[in-house]
Amino acid sequence: MRIIILVWLLLFSLSIQIASAGEVREIELTDGSIITGEVQSLSSGIFTIKSESLGTLRVEESKIRAIRAKSSTGVSGAGPGSGSTAGAVKNLQEQMTGDKDIMALIRSLQDSPEFKKILEDPEIMKAVNDGDIAALTANPRFMKLLDNATVQEIEKKVK
Repeated sequence: MRIIILVWLLLFSLSIQIASAGEVREIELTDGSIITGEVQSLSSGIFTIKSESLGTLRVEESKIRAIRAKSSTGVSGAGPGSGSTAGAVKNLQEQMTGDKDIMALIRSLQDSPEFKKILEDPEIMKAVNDGDIAALTANPRFMKLLDNATVQEIEKKVK
């Protein structure tokens, strides 16, 4: 469970970085509706989205279930593997994005130098995107994130 939480956190952080790159995305809201547009920014928990059909919108992060490439499916535009791991990640995504306290903790992680270094490590991110749990658990830098106080706090809230 701890590894799945970390994988989701990394995927979520990566999706925010990717979404900020100016590509057209599908933004799925918690009410099930879909907005197609370019994510222009994320500031103070508010996404600014430019949509051809709707103009420029501001959407609270807590109202967003997933951000993914326009033509893709899966969790936040990328997802680990298939089967039970993907299902567990999807369940965690729904639970975590629906809790504003957890989302605040996740946002604070994105500013952590330790977390940023992991997001910049191509080997770790490939393993995250491939759902290669064995490679992740064998990587000491990734496993060290389990000791991060914020990650532990998120884990307690998820249980």
